[in-house]
Amino acid sequence: MLGLSRDAGRCDAAARRCGRVAIIAILGTVVTGCSLPYYWQAAAGHLDVVQRRVPIDAVLDDPEQPASVKDSLRRVVAMRRFAADELGLPDNDSYVTYADLERPYVVWNVVAAEEFSVDAEQWCFVFIGCVSYRGYFSRGAAEEFSATLEQRGLDTYVAGATAYSTLGYFSDPVLNTMLAGGESYVAGVLFHELAHQRFYLRGDSALNEAFATAVQQYGTALWLMRFGTDDDVTAYRRRLGRQADFTTIVADQRTRLATLYASSASVDELREGKLAAFAQMRVDYERNKAAWGGVADYEAWFSQPLNNAQLASVTTYRRWLPGLLWYIDAHGLDAFYAQMDELEQLDPAERERRLEQWLMAGTTEAFD
Repeated sequence: MLGLSRDAGRCDAAARRCGRVAIIAILGTVVTGCSLPYYWQAAAGHLDVVQRRVPIDAVLDDPEQPASVKDSLRRVVAMRRFAADELGLPDNDSYVTYADLERPYVVWNVVAAEEFSVDAEQWCFVFIGCVSYRGYFSRGAAEEFSATLEQRGLDTYVAGATAYSTLGYFSDPVLNTMLAGGESYVAGVLFHELAHQRFYLRGDSALNEAFATAVQQYGTALWLMRFGTDDDVTAYRRRLGRQADFTTIVADQRTRLATLYASSASVDELREGKLAAFAQMRVDYERNKAAWGGVADYEAWFSQPLNNAQLASVTTYRRWLPGLLWYIDAHGLDAFYAQMDELEQLDPAERERRLEQWLMAGTTEAFD
């Protein structure tokens, strides 16, 4: 996203992330004639957000503002200070203003993949490098772009996002779209987006999103332990457990499809096998849902036709996450940040080798 794909299909009623993407591939990029409409909508959409900003202090003093908004923003002020003091995240002018967009999402993101590929299509931009999604400030525009990709035979997925990050280039506001999910959700959005300002590696969506998600989960758990109740902490940990189970379902499906797509099967056999694989994925979900006591965090995600693009949208967030969480737990947040700074200096092959080591350590520990 850059930033967060929040909600993206309402697959998690409380955390609403499930691997969606919240980005704005933004401003200052080389513009060609065919790409001009996309950059125009990005610039105009972001400008609209900027023009709606009001200092949070002014909102708190405004008698016309709903009490629920004021209560949420008071918590945001405390969370913003906590992010800087306890999580080492940037202490700047981001998230000190508020913007009411009068809609449920700030952007809608399009993910695409080839019919027989588990990897997302990439779009490349000057400042942020290549990313695996493309964001629109209008749902209609996102769906129109998705339709053009489908005409080319691609699998596509369109998901609403409740936040995005400009990586510190602009002073991002708190949005009304960020406040609807409860305490842990608001904290998670804030920590995730600030984490993108702490670390961002051009062209590596999987690492960027896994890093921000790791900081989000660690920071939210710490916030709840400091300022929440025991029930809050327990509920959040259970939700993370369900997210981990969901990630396993996605990883297993990705392995099944990657094996199928690499085979010498005919096109008809590939299509039949693809349908069978997604049918098995639904069976895996129902089995997990029963183990969760019927909790249906991901019901909406599974209620629509599943395809490679939807699968890839989750993979973007989750590929390296277990290894990064393992490193934080094993070595602490400061050491984790230092390691991320080191990773940024490595060549891609060495970086991936080290991330694989962390992933293996995290996976092994999970089964001990």
